[in-house]
Amino acid sequence: MKKEEKTNALRLLDAQGIHYETHTYDPDTTDGESVAKLVGVEPDRVFKTLVTVAPSRKNYVFVVPVNCTLNLKKAASAAGEKSISMLLQKDLLPLTGYVHGGCSPLGMKKLFPTFLNETAQLFDAICVSAGRRGYQVEISPDALLEMTGGQYADLTNE
Repeated sequence: MKKEEKTNALRLLDAQGIHYETHTYDPDTTDGESVAKLVGVEPDRVFKTLVTVAPSRKNYVFVVPVNCTLNLKKAASAAGEKSISMLLQKDLLPLTGYVHGGCSPLGMKKLFPTFLNETAQLFDAICVSAGRRGYQVEISPDALLEMTGGQYADLTNE
């Protein structure tokens, strides 16, 4: 990989000396299960990054498998909020520095409280967006939590 192709997420991992692998796929692919197939990783190990907002106006990041749905009640409970809702797509880039479909839990403009679905603990490595459409980074879930200051939580209906 050429240095000019590094994203903020990858630069952060490099700076901390954290081992990772990258995978690329057609950036026009938008559904997570197709992404998993294209990068050759089972869908249970490919995670999407969801940014939310609570009535308190605090933002939270939830990282869940692409083949699961975020349970907003469980998410609110994990965050210690009464309720939580998805951030409007138009607000994603100004808030995080990332576009929809290329939002990484690493390297956002600001570090938000981050929660990783507890199923990530079942794997030595999971894939998350590397910070650009068509680009995934495979990383240890514990390393991801270390980098984000996050924690594991039960976040899905499945």
